[in-house]
Amino acid sequence: MSAEATNPATPGPVTGAAARWRARIDLRRLGRAALLGPAARDRLPAAIGHVAEAHRAHHPDADLEPLRRAWVLAESSHRGQMRKSGEPYITHPLAVTLILAELGAETTTLTASLLHDTVEDTEVTLDQVGEEFGAEVRFLVDGVTKLEKVDYGAAAEPETFRKMLVATGNDVRVMSIKLADRLHNMRTLGVMRPEKQARIAKVTRDVLIPLAERLGVQALKTELEDLVFAILHPEEYEHTRELIVDNASREDDPLAEIAEEVRGVLREAGIQAEVVIRPRHFVSVHRTARKRGRRLRGADFGRLLVLVGEDADCYGVLGELHTCMTPVVSEFKDFIAVPKFNLYQSLHTAVARGDGQVVEVLIRTHQMHKVAEAGVVALGNPYVGSPEEPGAVDEERVDPTRPGWLSRLLDWQAAAPDADTFWSTLREDLAQDREITVFRPDGGTLGLPEGATCVDAAYAQYGEDAHACLGARVNGRLATLSTVLKDGDTVQLLMGQDPAAEPSKEWLEHAHTPAARIAIQRWIATHPTQESAERGTGGESGSFVPGAAAPEGVGGGVAKAGATEPVGVVDRGASQASAVVAGSAPGGSALPAADDKAAPARAALAEPASASAPDQQTPARPGTANALVDQPGATVRLAGCCTPVPPDEIIGFAVRGGVVTVHRVECAAVARMQGMGRKEVGVSWGDSAECRVTLFAESFGRPHLLADLTEAMAGEGAEIVSATVEPPSQQRVRHTYTVQLPDAALLPSLMRAMRNVAGVYDVSRAQTPGA
Repeated sequence: MSAEATNPATPGPVTGAAARWRARIDLRRLGRAALLGPAARDRLPAAIGHVAEAHRAHHPDADLEPLRRAWVLAESSHRGQMRKSGEPYITHPLAVTLILAELGAETTTLTASLLHDTVEDTEVTLDQVGEEFGAEVRFLVDGVTKLEKVDYGAAAEPETFRKMLVATGNDVRVMSIKLADRLHNMRTLGVMRPEKQARIAKVTRDVLIPLAERLGVQALKTELEDLVFAILHPEEYEHTRELIVDNASREDDPLAEIAEEVRGVLREAGIQAEVVIRPRHFVSVHRTARKRGRRLRGADFGRLLVLVGEDADCYGVLGELHTCMTPVVSEFKDFIAVPKFNLYQSLHTAVARGDGQVVEVLIRTHQMHKVAEAGVVALGNPYVGSPEEPGAVDEERVDPTRPGWLSRLLDWQAAAPDADTFWSTLREDLAQDREITVFRPDGGTLGLPEGATCVDAAYAQYGEDAHACLGARVNGRLATLSTVLKDGDTVQLLMGQDPAAEPSKEWLEHAHTPAARIAIQRWIATHPTQESAERGTGGESGSFVPGAAAPEGVGGGVAKAGATEPVGVVDRGASQASAVVAGSAPGGSALPAADDKAAPARAALAEPASASAPDQQTPARPGTANALVDQPGATVRLAGCCTPVPPDEIIGFAVRGGVVTVHRVECAAVARMQGMGRKEVGVSWGDSAECRVTLFAESFGRPHLLADLTEAMAGEGAEIVSATVEPPSQQRVRHTYTVQLPDAALLPSLMRAMRNVAGVYDVSRAQTPGA
């Protein structure tokens, strides 16, 4: 745009598509055409003839009338304005429009491109643009119009980008115009002061180039990289230029030799294909030189591109190359079956020559190549106007080209509290240039940047409700919230039900995405007394406070003052539920449960009984479920290791003293009893349904968990005979309960009720000896 326009001199040579554009656009000729004024209304102005030619190459049936009218308005409104190079200002929107026409942009985008500076730099208003060209062109022009510094001060630039990104979320063509605008300004940056050149180049490097990469517009991205490279690293740029010039002067060209060999292989196989050499751009050569760590060989200065008609032909070409030439297996990548997040599709492979030189080969269809070069620009207009007003901008429409990264960016930018936070976070977010896909148990997917953790997945799926996240399962296994996710992982997030749940500060160490960091930071900022509340829990160094975050980031909810719930051994013989917390009080003294919510649990535990401790193996009392045995006079005892209840399939063994122990058939003790030669005794269930059973519960620690769990059990009619809560391990707590039920049929509903308690992720029957 105008503030960035200077002269047509570039910092160095331009290659590839940029060279073709430069050859076709003569700024002086455009300047003379602009000074001659608009053409007659019945014919296309000569000044935009080259734009029309490029446009018709991609869209033969395009209506050029909107372009003619846009040129007339743009030329007349910019007349008299000059660039710092001395050229008429109209040469800038013309050059930007030509760039987009070469990429294959449709007519609406080109119309908006010709007008993109009129509202910012002339007396033309958005309403005038809308009346003359429609709501869609108006939206695009508004999207790329800068905010005034007089209104926003130092925040004008970040707020302009915020506005532009929001507009891009509704229409990706906004960013297409901005990228082409920045490319032309970078080409003509030569007369700017060095410090201003550097500032513009850094913003281009940190924001515009990553956006071009994410939108798949490689033709713009590669030239922008070279122009930034020349400004910010002139010495390395000059060295790279010398390498390219020296290689071009070589008589032998290994790339040309291998290209001809590949053509021969494909001809013999009957595959119609176009094989071309694609020279690497400056930054690519520089990166290759640093990667190789040695002097570059001829094959390092370019790659072979094989273009075919159909997807299946791509794999046919791959098979022939790998059969007839020596493939470098480690270099193979299939971006056709699994496209990149920026729409890119291609097969990548490499073949080796006898002299050791390795040539990279790209295989794609012509359509894939078009998308690889132009990205979203090549997709044309993805929208359909409303039936009432064809072509109108529908504020509720969903852009089918809008990728997951853009949706995430739009989500977190709305929560950024100020321009500085937005600007710094945007640069960090765009620096994450790879994306992974993780799966949810319900069949949905989450797109996350590489390096994302379970914390990021929680906030991506649940927003600020993720404050209540207790933990996660990754590929079916319990995992800490700090676990780094890999592409293809399945993630099940375990959520609590407390609407006042609080995130842990330690989660910030594991939050990789802006959405997660901003949500956590915003909560912390709005709860300034949290730190003092943590000090009020009474937990000493090394003690465990249920709900407090472990170093690994497991579990949600920071314990509040007075809400600490100890865990340890709960004894029916005690006057109230109590527990010992290792290291939580001097001498390991018992601490009483501190919440009145435990009252139902204490009522359930009120009957006297023998104590049970984790390091003792006390057999459970015989249950009263009626087990009948085929041994007259025998005493029947239900085994405490598996606590069978009706209608479990059971087996009996005769032991000393005329006793028959009854086990579930799947109990681990059965094989041991059989191995010892114990006599098997026939057993069956009688009429009585009362039973005793031992259950294991596994949970994450949190305040009030023990009270909630025992209350739920009491609500199902279970009498708790004994309960053991083991010391926590990485915020996970294991509970063992022996309960008496008035009816064995209540067991399934009891286990369901226990699983429904927030923080409990598994409940199972005892199945091992010494439960």
